[in-house]
Amino acid sequence: MTETFTDRARETGPALDAHYRFIVWLAPAVTGFPRVHKFVLGDRMQNVAIDVLEALIEATYTRRRDAPLARANLGIEKLRFFARLAHDLRCLDSRRYEYAARCLDETGRRIGAWRKVHQSREAR
Repeated sequence: MTETFTDRARETGPALDAHYRFIVWLAPAVTGFPRVHKFVLGDRMQNVAIDVLEALIEATYTRRRDAPLARANLGIEKLRFFARLAHDLRCLDSRRYEYAARCLDETGRRIGAWRKVHQSREAR
C-alpha cells in the first residue's frame, strides 16, 4: 500500500507536511539558479527552508509551541521575499515563482491556524 501525502499529514500535521513538500520541490529548483545566485540566494533559501522545517518538527513534538511556530512563521515570510527576489533576478520563471508563492501561502495559513488553535487552548 502506498502512503499518500494526506496519510503523512495526519501523522505529522498539515503545516509540516506542506512545508516538507515545498523543500522537496525547492532543492532541485535551486540547482537551476544561475551560478552567480546559486551559492548566495539559493543556499540561503534552502537554509531558511530547513530552519522552518526544524521549527515545525519542534512544534509538533513539544507542548510549548509558541516560540517554534513564531520562528516558522517568520521563516515563511523570509522565504516569500527570497522567492520574489529570485523571480526578479530571473532565477525562477513565473510558473515556478507562482508555485513557490502558493506553497508558502498554504504553509503560512496552516501555521497561522495552528498558532490560533494553540493560543486559544493556552488561554483556557
